[in-house]
Amino acid sequence: WERRVELAERLVASLAGGTLRLSSLGTTGAVGVGVVGPVRTAKGEPEEPLATLAGLLGKRFGAPVLLDNNTRLAALAESTWGAAAGSQDVLYLRLSHGVGGGLVVNGSLHRGVDGLAGELGHITADPEGGPCECGGRGCLETIASIGPVLASYRALGGRADDVPTLLRAVGNGNPAAHEVLRVAGARTGAVLAGVVNAVGPGVIVLGGELARAKDALLDPVREALDAHVLPLARGRVTLLPAGLGEAGGALGGVALALHESPLLARYPEPGSEDLPEDAA
Repeated sequence: WERRVELAERLVASLAGGTLRLSSLGTTGAVGVGVVGPVRTAKGEPEEPLATLAGLLGKRFGAPVLLDNNTRLAALAESTWGAAAGSQDVLYLRLSHGVGGGLVVNGSLHRGVDGLAGELGHITADPEGGPCECGGRGCLETIASIGPVLASYRALGGRADDVPTLLRAVGNGNPAAHEVLRVAGARTGAVLAGVVNAVGPGVIVLGGELARAKDALLDPVREALDAHVLPLARGRVTLLPAGLGEAGGALGGVALALHESPLLARYPEPGSEDLPEDAA
């Protein structure tokens, strides 16, 4: 952790010309940090080892430290400056090496009990499916994350060791590439429909490397949503590709600091399209 915090301090100093000290910003200054995996909390504070990280960063930057899961932070960023800007109720799903998500409710990030909300990748998508590292079977992550999608493509005779190769096959109209994305999209849409029926978001944002397949993935997700959401919800939920790319988690850290600052709570206003200069 000490080495990582040192690297973070050097990076921020280089961006700020070596002059930034967050403590000089008063109540507006904070450090937003996204980390991989669940961020368990006790009485509102992160548990170890993340508590150690927060303490080290606080000493280095002289400011409060706000920690959260990086995928949840991407959800907050997409609802603040990204594809869902202006929407108060947003469901975000990232299809990457893992599958995770985040939920923004009434403009604020939903963390759940002990900070464990957003594990959408561990909702059962196929009861007869294979084992998942979480201990379950047939979780969405075992079907719609990068590893299983590439394995399915190779099982159909395709050759791809990474996502860019798969995407080129999609662009070239390869039937096997389109088929594996159709299956992954259908399973993803069915899972999302269950979440939509439970929490009622107005916008769903799909991110991660696999979402770069665009309509080859999004179309089967839309079809599954239409097939499984309640009739009253059909046509009332918008599905969009993420707009912030790999910067989403980092920008979510900025948004978290702005949203939870006593002075800047609820800033920027919903619908703001540009990152405020002060946030840089």
